Amino acid sequence: MLRILVVEDNLALLDSIVEILSDEFKVDQAADGEDGLYEAMQNIFAIVLDVMLPEMDGFQIIQRMRKENINTPVLFLTARDSLEDRVKGLDFGGDDYLVKPFESSELKARLRALLRRSGSLTLNQTLRYRGIELLGPEHDIIVDGHPIKLTIKQYELLEYMIQNSGTILTKEQIYDRVWGFDSETTIAIVEVFMHHLRKKLEPYPYQKDIKTIRGVGYMLKEQ
Repeated sequence: MLRILVVEDNLALLDSIVEILSDEFKVDQAADGEDGLYEAMQNIFAIVLDVMLPEMDGFQIIQRMRKENINTPVLFLTARDSLEDRVKGLDFGGDDYLVKPFESSELKARLRALLRRSGSLTLNQTLRYRGIELLGPEHDIIVDGHPIKLTIKQYELLEYMIQNSGTILTKEQIYDRVWGFDSETTIAIVEVFMHHLRKKLEPYPYQKDIKTIRGVGYMLKEQ
């Protein structure tokens, strides 16, 4: 599942949006502008952003994001429905605008459209990296048109790398995400699985896209 951030100060609405989106996405959340800006700087695939927020409003958040060259798609969600506010949000770098109250089906459809336009999602909700397609619901993988078999952990490792392509991931981050804090294995398992994943990708040869950052971890080359 792709990570989506929801920034909304109405806690009841925030909980409702998280519940609506959680069947399709991994949802992070923030209830004020400062927390929202911090979360927006992380590895997020799309953001649902309220305009009227405490500490820092949605327009200020997106201005800071775009100044830092963070081009995550942003869907403004707000009670403001004037043409001026819609134009302002889009001029600041927003990608779409949805006015409260809204239908849950429209919110999800607009998010899927943003993700398709950004290249993160295909029409059948496939996670894609160059010639690699991860078919989330079935955990199937197609590489340059050829199906390959991965173990569940290999699949989760590749999924995490694709979700964060262009970003250096430490071994600790990978271990915590794929195996979890309560795993009985050690962090050395990351190197073992990375080796096996590269071997599976070698015939195509996408293993060259996985870079070892000596003393730190790994990075999948940016698409």
